Amino acid sequence: MLETRWFGDKPSLTNLPTSQVSLLEYLDIPQINCLNEVNRHDLKSIVSSRSRNTGSSVLLSDADEQLLLNIPFNQAVRIRSVVIQSKKLSNGPKVIKLFVNRPALGFEDVQDMEAAQVLTLSEQDIKGGSRIPLRFVRFQSVNSLHIFVESNQTGEDQTQIDVIDILGVPVEATKSLSGLKEQEG
Repeated sequence: MLETRWFGDKPSLTNLPTSQVSLLEYLDIPQINCLNEVNRHDLKSIVSSRSRNTGSSVLLSDADEQLLLNIPFNQAVRIRSVVIQSKKLSNGPKVIKLFVNRPALGFEDVQDMEAAQVLTLSEQDIKGGSRIPLRFVRFQSVNSLHIFVESNQTGEDQTQIDVIDILGVPVEATKSLSGLKEQEG
């Protein structure tokens, strides 16, 4: 299993190929949006600090349990895993579909498109904020990640997400590191 390593505010170039860092610092916050969110409990409230949410802010769905999170990055990233946590287990996400690099995505789009990956989360996954590994080959050069929450754990009217974290490496940093190795060799 891969280990998340933190080295101050920036990832350490010496550990990038084998480690995962939070990619929240690479989010393009002004462009982030979420469809079907409650205005006072929105996606930006849990990611705008560019670190894992430890406060009382939550993301809540509005009309039904579905959410569509559109998360652009300010540079290309390689995503290895995601963390989705909910303190209210019955309202935590269950079936989510991940899409990458779509300029504009709506609910009607996600019904017909093939997802890069479909995940079925257990209560244990969302309770402890477990790292959920992704098919790394499908998340190599990601400019935007789209998370469609299709259902929640018990079919409640609202879905609640307390924490979202995206783990991986920025593409530019890995290119820089490979360039350094070529110069050394």
